Amino acid sequence: MSVVYEVNLAVDADVLDAYRAWLADHVAEIVALPGFTGATTWVVVDPAPPAGVAHLCVQYALRDAAALEAYLRDHAPRLRADGLARFGERVRATRRVMHSR
Repeated sequence: MSVVYEVNLAVDADVLDAYRAWLADHVAEIVALPGFTGATTWVVVDPAPPAGVAHLCVQYALRDAAALEAYLRDHAPRLRADGLARFGERVRATRRVMHSR
């Protein structure tokens, strides 16, 4: 059963360029981890974000739920802390997990 791990981001416009540069490296680092098979970064256009905010969505593809569990346990805390240290509350994230049956 394949898994999609989705991260939805609300990014303050004044840090958007710096955040997107950081995000490209961040996504590449995650995709290099065992069990990840790819990722796509989207700019969300509908619904439109409020003024001064950009919405991004990153969808990571994983081979199975065990790979996601290993990521969440072994890597996510460090990687999330790095983004928080760099951008603080200027970036807000929500996450969801989807799988095929």
